[in-house]
Amino acid sequence: MTETLGARFAHAVAEKDEAALRALLADDVDFRGLTPGRTWEGTGPDDVVTVLLGSWFEESDRIERVVEVSERDDVVDTSHVSYRFELANDNGSYVAEQQAYYRGGETIEHLRIMCSGFRPR
Repeated sequence: MTETLGARFAHAVAEKDEAALRALLADDVDFRGLTPGRTWEGTGPDDVVTVLLGSWFEESDRIERVVEVSERDDVVDTSHVSYRFELANDNGSYVAEQQAYYRGGETIEHLRIMCSGFRPR
């Protein structure tokens, strides 16, 4: 079975795989994100990678396990994927969940993500 674009995106984030993440994003991807304390926006893979792998998940954050990746039926042209990670860093053990809505064919052209933030395990 071939993984969907959303599942591949979730696993690229979990693995902190910058090359895989970039390959999934259109050159002009329109990105907006929401974390508990801030909104984020950008255009292009550089902006998405900088936010996700440089701000939301830092180098010291170790994603230990993908707890769940789930998808729902599309809403016309918009797909949905949610994913939950168990992670740890020098401050403790956490769980984080993200909900992503995206549009695109071969690559993600429009991306909206909401993050729960790191919640203590």
